[in-house]
Amino acid sequence: MLDENLPTFRFRPSSDNPLNTLLYFTHQGSDPTPSYLLKRADPASPAARNKYAAALTDIASQQIIYAEVLVEPEWSQPTLSAAEVRAQNGTPAPPQPIMPDQVTLQLYNPDSQVVIKTKAGSWGKSDSWEFEMPEQSFRAPSASLIDRSADDPPVSDIVPKVIFRWKRDGRLSKDMTCYMVGKSVAGKKSKEPDITVAMFKDTKHESAVTIYEPNLQRVDVEDRKGLDIVLLFGAEVLRDLFLNPRQNVFNLTTMPPPMAGRRKNSKPSPASMGPGGPVLPVAAMSGAIGNKPASPPAQAMNNGPPRPNARAQWEIDNETKRLQAMVAQEEREARERERRDAEEAKRIKKMLDKEEKERRRKEAEIEAETERLRRLYGVQPDASGPGLPPRHQPPPGTTPGSWHVAPAQPPRPLSAGPYQNGQPGTSSYRPPQQVHFAPQPKPAQQQPQHQQQQQGGRGKLPNLMSGLLQGPYANPAASVSNFFHRDRTEEEKRKVAKKRSVHF
Repeated sequence: MLDENLPTFRFRPSSDNPLNTLLYFTHQGSDPTPSYLLKRADPASPAARNKYAAALTDIASQQIIYAEVLVEPEWSQPTLSAAEVRAQNGTPAPPQPIMPDQVTLQLYNPDSQVVIKTKAGSWGKSDSWEFEMPEQSFRAPSASLIDRSADDPPVSDIVPKVIFRWKRDGRLSKDMTCYMVGKSVAGKKSKEPDITVAMFKDTKHESAVTIYEPNLQRVDVEDRKGLDIVLLFGAEVLRDLFLNPRQNVFNLTTMPPPMAGRRKNSKPSPASMGPGGPVLPVAAMSGAIGNKPASPPAQAMNNGPPRPNARAQWEIDNETKRLQAMVAQEEREARERERRDAEEAKRIKKMLDKEEKERRRKEAEIEAETERLRRLYGVQPDASGPGLPPRHQPPPGTTPGSWHVAPAQPPRPLSAGPYQNGQPGTSSYRPPQQVHFAPQPKPAQQQPQHQQQQQGGRGKLPNLMSGLLQGPYANPAASVSNFFHRDRTEEEKRKVAKKRSVHF
C-alpha cells in the first residue's frame, strides 16, 4: 500500500462462498470496513456456461446492484490440417475461447455503459486498457413529473469525456496503475500529461486498489461514485481475465488448453449500435431495485433467436455424434447376439438329430438281436410270455376274511335266575345269537376227515355248534375235543345201571 492515509479498497475472498469477494474500505489508518460485495456467476448454472459474468452489489442488501459485466468470448475455427485431425483420432478439436479485446461494464442509477478497450503492448511497452467517463452524467434538475419519471437518455456524443488508462507496470507484472491521459469531444481526442488516479496491487491472498486522492481535484467527472465503482470493478475484471486469469474463467464444460491470443480490431456488431450510440444490453445477472436497464429497440428484438456460439455448437455436434455412435454400437451388438443365437440353435438342432439317429440305430440293433434269438430258440414272434399263476377269487357277494352276523332276535322278557337264557334242555333255554363266518378255503385233504367227524356224532349238533364248526374253528384240533363231543351212549348206560341198582 502506498500510504495508509489514502482511500484503499482491499479485495478478500468470502469465507461463505469462494466465488464471492468482499471489498473492505480503509481511510487514514481506520479499521477495514466491508463496503461492497463482488459476486461471480455460479459455474454449475446452465445460464453461466461458456461466459464470464460478475456483479458489484451493496454489502448490506445484495439486491442493490451497482454494476455488472457479461463477457462472451470468441471461438477459434476448426483446423483443416489432416495431421491434427489424425492426432485427434478423427474427432475435431473443441473450439478454444479467444479473449475479446474489449469489456463492457453496465452501470445503474444512472444507467450507462463503460467500454474498456485493450491496447496490446509492443516491444518495450506493456499492455494497457482504456475507458472513458463523461464529465456530465446526471440530468439537469426539473420540476416536471414527466421528466423525473422518464428513463435516463443515453449520453450524447457532444458531451466531453475524460480518458483513463490502466497501464501494466511491467510485461510480467500483475500490478497496474490508472492514469488520466486526456479528453475526448465528439470523437476527437486531446493528449494531456498522465495524471495518476489509482494503483492496483495484486498479491497471493488478496488485492487492493488505492485511490490517489490528491489528484482527483484535477479530474472533471461529475459522477465520482460512478468513477470509484468503475475503478474498483474494472480492476478486478481485468485481473480475472488478463492479469491473473482464473481457472476455467468462462465456465466451460471441459477444461480446454490455454486460451489463444486476443482477437485484434474487433468492433461491436451493427445490431448493438443505435442512432444515438451503443444500445444498453439486457442485464447479465439482475437489475437494481426500482431501476430497470434501458431496453433495446424493437428492431433489435425481432431478429429471431440468437444462434448458439461455436463452443455450444461443438458440444451439440459432439453429443450428436456420441449418441449416433452409441446407437450404432447397440445395433452391432444386437446383430452379433442374433448371429450367436442362430448358431446356437443350429448346434442344438444338429445335436438332437444326432441323438435321434443314435436311438434309431440302437433300436435296430435290439430288434436284429431279438430276431436272431427267436430263430435260435424257435420262439414264434406271436407267442406271448408265461402268464402269472391263477389267483383265488372269493364267492360273489362276499369279501375274503369277512364274517356275518345273523339278524338280531326280537327282545324277550327277562327270566329270573342266574341264567337269562335258561339251561340247555329246558323250556326257557334260548340258544345264543348265531354267528356265521365266511367260508374259508380248505385244503382238499382235510375235507374227508371233517365228513367222518360229522358222521361219527349222534344226531345234529345245535345251531351254535354247527356255526362254530363251519367257521374258523372247523379244524382237526377242534373236532377232536371231547368237551363238545362226549359219548351219550355211555351216559345212558350209567343211568340204566343206577336204576337197576335201586330196584335190586
